[in-house]
Parts: sequence; C-alpha cells; structure tokens
Amino acid sequence: MPWLGARVGDAHARERLEGAPLTDAEAFAAVFDDCFGEIHAYVAQRLGPDHAEDVAADTFLIAFRKRGQYDPSRASVRAWLYGIATRLVGRHRRQEARALRALGRHGPGAESAPGHEDRVSAQVSAQSLRPELAAALAGLHRRDRDVVLLVALAGLSHEEIATALDIPYGTVGSRLSRARRKLRAALGGSNPMAEMEEAGRG
Repeated sequence: MPWLGARVGDAHARERLEGAPLTDAEAFAAVFDDCFGEIHAYVAQRLGPDHAEDVAADTFLIAFRKRGQYDPSRASVRAWLYGIATRLVGRHRRQEARALRALGRHGPGAESAPGHEDRVSAQVSAQSLRPELAAALAGLHRRDRDVVLLVALAGLSHEEIATALDIPYGTVGSRLSRARRKLRAALGGSNPMAEMEEAGRG
C-alpha cells in the first residue's frame, strides 16, 4: 500500500521484525525505522499534519516503554503500533471530528475556510476525501470510525484490529458493518470503503 507512507519497508525487513523480541535495542530501532513513516501517515490522515509528528513520536515512546509487554504471538508489531496510535488519536477525537466536519463543509483545499481549525483541516493528508465522505466519517461514533479507518487506511485484518484495540473479533465485524451501513446511506448507496481507499491513494 504505497499510499500509507514512504517508509513502509520491504517484505524481507518486515519478516525479520515479526516475532523479534523488542527488548533488544537493535530490534526496536529496526521497528522504528520500518514503521515510523507508516504510523505518521496514518495519524496525519486522521488528525492533520500539525498533530502527526507528536502523536507518532508518542506512539513509539509508549511502545519503547512497554516493549517488554509486547507479545508477538498475539499481534504483529505493526498491529500493536496501530493500536497504540489509535488510542492516542482518540485523545484528539474532537480535533478529528472538527477536521472532518470542516472538510465536509468546505471540501479539500478550501482557501476561504474560516478559522484556524478549518484551514488546518484542508491540509490533512486525507484531503482528497469528498466532502460528503468526510462529513459522514465525522458523524460516526469514534469506536466505529477507528475500525473503519484501520481497515481503509492501515489495511489491517479483522483479527489484527481486534488485537490492536483489545476488543473481541466479533465486535470488529459488528462495528465495521454498522459503520459501512451508515456511510453507505450517507453517500447515497456508494461503497464507502472504495471511496476511502481511493482517497488514500490520491
């Protein structure tokens, strides 16, 4: 998924990372090098560039502090990092909803958007979202939006999302189904996941 960021890493590097104990400093440094760009891009797509650097850095700071608790038998390191990042994004949920609503009102690149928050929202990495899709995402409950965006932006499987968010596997499916239904209705019947994947590639 090239639209997730330039530093996603090659398949061989990813294979070396999976299952490696993160207590080893060299292993953690490799995880940072391989995944930072991807996590940064995910946060930027959700909160805009103003928050992305800090939240991505905090994600890896928390991961470093909790590296001894990481269990590779439960989750890939990538899913684990997305779980941490998503919880941190949740602390900024009002900012995310404001950014999405502003995109819904003014569209991407709206130079005349009033107020600082609206100007920031027009600069987010996901600025190619159609206004209708941005407004529909803003209308979702945060828990449902988390699941949808972990599928659409990060490409995580249901199992990975369940582990990342520490929720039952069945809950992922029900949240995703509910969110898709609401988004489809808001978009006049078009496929919301295709819309978001296309926006991410833009």
